Amino acid sequence: MYNKAAAALLLQMNILIIDYDQDDPVKCTAKKMVKMGLATEVSRKFHAASSLLVLNPFAEIVLSPPDRNSKGILDIDCSWNFAREVFFKKLGGKHRHLPALLAGNPTNYSKMGMLSSLEAVAASLYILGEKEEAKRYLSIYKWGPTFLTLNAEPLEEYSKADSEDEIHDLEKEFFHEFFPE
Repeated sequence: MYNKAAAALLLQMNILIIDYDQDDPVKCTAKKMVKMGLATEVSRKFHAASSLLVLNPFAEIVLSPPDRNSKGILDIDCSWNFAREVFFKKLGGKHRHLPALLAGNPTNYSKMGMLSSLEAVAASLYILGEKEEAKRYLSIYKWGPTFLTLNAEPLEEYSKADSEDEIHDLEKEFFHEFFPE
């Protein structure tokens, strides 16, 4: 059972959310993270400090273990239909995209890269070495562990990578059908 008070004490990294309210609020994983005290919602006018990782699917740099020294993660929750528009606003911070992963959520199950906010935050935590924290986040939904099952090997190997280049090599190894030579 998820314990909100215990989770707040264990949180190693600040998790911030900008919510554009473009998705079904009942299914919104970002709203649930905020409601459960796992993340803090910030204004759409928020400007990230240079020590904050901004999860951006259009960023040029992939998230990798060398990003561990960051002070937190900023997740932008918006509809995939409006993502390009939202992510090209000036937000500050260190923009990173996640390496190749399959969605475990019911809406985009097994689709490459179509992760929910919860999955994106959990994947980031896992890659940055906060594996138990990632599992704790995913435990707030019945389908959460499915994300780990689908991506167990890639996440584990990504978390051991020494560089962005190594992450790219691993993506090709695990998801070669999406990365033709």
